[in-house]
Amino acid sequence: MPATDAISNLLKRATDAGDVPGVIATAATKDGGVFYEGAFGKRSLGGAAPMTVDTVVRIASMTKAVTGACAMQLVEQGKLTLDEPIGKLLPDLAGVQVFEGFDDKGEPRLRAPKRPITLRHLLTHTSGHVYDTWNAKITPYREKAGIPATDSGLNAALRTPLLFDPGEDWEYSIGIDWAGKAVEAVSGMKLGEYMKANIFDPLGMTDSGFTVGEDQNARRAAIHARGPDGLAPFERKFPDKPEYEAGGGGLSSTVGDYITFTQMILHKGTFNGARVLKPETVALMSQNAMGDLNVRALKTAQPMRSRDVDFIDGMKWGLTFLINPQPLDTGRSANSLAWAGLMNSYYWIDPAKGITGVFATQILPFCDVKALPLFWDFERAVYDAVG
Repeated sequence: MPATDAISNLLKRATDAGDVPGVIATAATKDGGVFYEGAFGKRSLGGAAPMTVDTVVRIASMTKAVTGACAMQLVEQGKLTLDEPIGKLLPDLAGVQVFEGFDDKGEPRLRAPKRPITLRHLLTHTSGHVYDTWNAKITPYREKAGIPATDSGLNAALRTPLLFDPGEDWEYSIGIDWAGKAVEAVSGMKLGEYMKANIFDPLGMTDSGFTVGEDQNARRAAIHARGPDGLAPFERKFPDKPEYEAGGGGLSSTVGDYITFTQMILHKGTFNGARVLKPETVALMSQNAMGDLNVRALKTAQPMRSRDVDFIDGMKWGLTFLINPQPLDTGRSANSLAWAGLMNSYYWIDPAKGITGVFATQILPFCDVKALPLFWDFERAVYDAVG
C-alpha cells in the first residue's frame, strides 16, 4: 500500500464518520514538490457537491503570511522599514492611545503609549492591538465609542485603542490589517491588486484573492458551525464592498494555491521560476522577531468563533509566522513555521526537513474539537509517508 494511502484513509474516515463535512489537504517536499493531494466529503452538509482539491475556501488568518510577504518585499525595496514609527505613514496610528478602563463616570481612561508603533510590532502582534474574539476588555470600549465589528469591512472597525504599550506584550490582533494598509500607502495600489501583481501572478496562484470570480464561487465550500447538537450550516455575512481589504484575514484561496505560497517560503523566496523574496528576507521572516516576549495562550471571549487556543511554552512569532521552539510529536522540526485560519484551516513549513502541508475545513469555532485533532493526525501521516 503506498504511504499516501494512509493519509487518504485517515481523511476519508473522518468525513465518513461525520467528524467534518469535508476536508482538503496537500503536502509537498522541497526536493520533490507536491506528493499528496486529497479531498473528501462534501462542500456543504447535506449537499450533493463533493469536496474537491480545487474547492475554494476562506483562509481567514492564513492571509496574514501573504500580507507579511508583501510588506517584506517593500522593506527590501526601502519603501517600508521595520523599526521606524509607522505613524509617519498611517496617521491613525500616530495618535492611537492606550485604553486603561473606565473612570467613575463611565468614561474611558486613555493615555499616550510609551513608544510609537512600528511595522515590526504590527507583524509580530506586539503593537498593543487585540481581537475581541479573544479579549473581552475591548468590547465595552467598542460599544461605547460606536466602533463597528471587524467583520464589517469598515475602516472605523480598525480604529481601536491599544491595550498595552507597543513592544511590551504579545496578543493576537488586527495589527496585520494595519500592515496591509501600510502596503497600500507606499505602493499606491489596493492590497489585493498588489498581491496579484507581486505574489499571485508570479507564482501562478490563480484562485486567490479578496474577491474571486464566478468560476471560483461555483467551487466554494460552505461554512459550518459546531454547536451542542453537532454541525450545522452557518451563514456568515461578509461585506459586499468593504472599505478596506483585510490583510489580516480576507483572502479566499485553494489548498493548491496556498501550498504554492508555502513552497515559495520553503525554497527561500523562489518558486515556479519566479523570485518574490530574497533568501535573506525569508530567513529574517523565519526567525524570532519579538525578542524576549513569548506567545501566550488565547482564552476565548466569543466561544462560537473560537475555543481557547493553547500554545507550547516559549513559542515565538517571526515576521507573520508562528515558530515552535521545540520539535513536535507529529514529526515537525524545531523552528518550523506555521499558522491557521479561523474556519479551521492550517499550514506548516518545516525548513529543516523540507516538508510543508496545508489542510482546510470550513468549520467554526476555531480549534474545533474534531478538525484540529484531524489536522494533527494528517501532519503525523505526512511525516510517516515521507519516512
